[in-house]
Order: sequence, then C-alpha cells, then structure tokens
Amino acid sequence: MGSKNGASPKDDTVGLAKSLTLFNGVSIIVGCIIGSGIFVSPTGVQEKAGSVGLSLIVWVACGLFAAVGAYCYAELGTLIHKSGGDYAYIMESFGPFLAFIRLWVEAIVVRPCTCTVVALTFAIYMLRPFYPNCDPPAELPALLATVLLVILTAINCMSIRLATFVQDFFTVAKLFALCLIIGTGAVLLISGKPQYRESFENMFENTTPDVGTASLAFYSGLFAYQGWNYLNFIVEELQSPRRNLPLAIAISCTVCTVIYTLTNVALYTVITPDDMLSSPAVAVEFANKTFGPFAFVMPIFVACSTIGSANGVIFTSSRLFYVGAREGHMPLVLTMINKNTRTPIPAVILTGLLSIAFLSLSNNVFSLINYIQ
Repeated sequence: MGSKNGASPKDDTVGLAKSLTLFNGVSIIVGCIIGSGIFVSPTGVQEKAGSVGLSLIVWVACGLFAAVGAYCYAELGTLIHKSGGDYAYIMESFGPFLAFIRLWVEAIVVRPCTCTVVALTFAIYMLRPFYPNCDPPAELPALLATVLLVILTAINCMSIRLATFVQDFFTVAKLFALCLIIGTGAVLLISGKPQYRESFENMFENTTPDVGTASLAFYSGLFAYQGWNYLNFIVEELQSPRRNLPLAIAISCTVCTVIYTLTNVALYTVITPDDMLSSPAVAVEFANKTFGPFAFVMPIFVACSTIGSANGVIFTSSRLFYVGAREGHMPLVLTMINKNTRTPIPAVILTGLLSIAFLSLSNNVFSLINYIQ
C-alpha cells in the first residue's frame, strides 16, 4: 500500500481510481436508499397520517423533498470536485473546525451505527424462517450480523470491482422484490374483486386533523428515503462526474419515488389500514396473504435488501475517512491505498471494526436507531 504523502514520485501517484460508471452510481444511491425503510416505514406513515389517501400523498411528497435535497447535492458535487460529501462541503464553506466536528460525529457515531442497524436487520430477517414462532437466541442475531460485516469488509478490501458487483446484484434483487409486490398488487386490483379495493374507498376517511401529528408521518417517510446523498461521498471515483452525478441522482430519486408509491398501493390491496397498524413487518404480512407456501421468500428478499445497504454504507464511509485523513483530520494511515486493488484498506477496516464494536453496546435495532437520531 502507498500513502498519498509518500516519499517517492511513484507513491504520489497512488489514488482512488475513477472506476464507477453511471450504472454503478445509480446502483449505489438506489441500494443505499432502499434498505429496511420501505419494509417498516409504511406502518409509521399510516399511523400518523390516519388515512390511505394522506399516506400516499406523504410518500410522494417525501420523494419530492428528497429529490430537492439530492439536486442541491448534485450542484455541490459538480462545483466541489472532492469526495467526502457533507464534510467536504462544510470544509470549503465554513472552514476546518466545523468540518472536523462533522467528520468525527460521522466517524464515531452515525456511519458505524447505521451499518450495525442494517446488519442486525439482515440477521433478524434471515433467522425468521428458522424461528417462525419464537425469537432466536439472543446472541444469534449479533453473531450473524458480525459475520455479514466481516464478509462485506473483506469484499471492500479486496476489489472495487467486486464491491460494486455486490452492490449492483443486491440492488437488482431488492428492486425485483418490490416489483414482485407491485405486480401482485396490480393483478389483484385488475381482478376487480371488491375486497382488494376496500382500502381505496373513502381514501381520506380518518385523516388526522392535527397538523403536528400529520407532520410526524413525514418523519417516517423520509427515513425510508435516507441515502440520497451517498454518491457525493465517492465523487472522485465517478467517471465524468459533471454528467453522471446529476444524472445518477435524477434517475435514482425518480425510481425510488415511483417504486415506493406503487409498493404502498400494492400493500393496501390486501392489508387494511387497521391491519397495517398491528403488523410492522408489512412486507412479510403481504407475502403471507398472497404467496401462500412461498411466503418464506419475502424475509430473504428483505435480508438481501439490507446487504446492499450495508455494503453501500461501508463503501462510502471508508472514502469519507480517507478524505478526512487526507485533510489531516484523521490518522494519516487512513490515506493508504493498496497499489493493486486501489482500495483504501485501512479506512475500510476501520469502518468494519467500528460497526462491529456497536454490536457490543446493543443488539436491539430500535435502541441503536434512537442512538443515532
């Protein structure tokens, strides 16, 4: 491995390769946005919105809100040609002090804890088919989450090509799962049977009259759209960033908004608003009611969705740490890049170790989510 600040001219040339295509960029954004959120947030949105009509409006509005933020980041990314996302932009705008604080909050709390939450969600859903009527042993989810984090860390150390392949594969897998839900819902609606249209009669009935309560529905909805800014953390590795960054963001935000809205429409064909409130795992409930003996595939699809998200977080977080070290705000060893694989191996390993460390604090997903909010 060579450091960017190495002594020899040859070492000085070592840097991150521009190896990410437009498709890779779209895959990273979509893969980071579509994680566990779409499978758990519909319950929170329905609870606060009160009606099917307002719930669907919230999903569309959250997508538009995320798109506005994403387009602002696209502008920043084309003006400031540095990886690091928020950190790089704060550094350019407000100086090193605030950037330093932002970097270490991300490094110590937000990024590793987010990765831990996603890995635990993977473990919980993967174990569900084996423990259908009870919870698995307390240590088992944490152990499986650790295995996932170790594997993804190793993949991101070995090859950028392999890491992007994993990202692309699981992004396609999660889109297939959501399209399966959408297609099933469309078939049920086209069948014309009244029980599948029940939720759409009087769509705005029971809409919450309190603006404050309704606004909380946006909180749950926006949680499902988190990740729209992750491509900005690796802009130095994106080919033709002036063209591909805005294009990748536009494609990703459009795809996610359409997929999320249609998924919720499909869910309401077989899950009534009351049923949704009593079943936080709405995708599993949908599969149980429509897929019959093949319902076991849905927890697997959800687990695949979380693998892509965890891989995306590790990939982008390691670049954030690399950029921070390059600016002198983190240990210099994190600037080291393997000459053969062109991956920032020390930064990747640090990301993986910090994520695993959070498992020792808690193996409860919701307590970790509250910790990073």
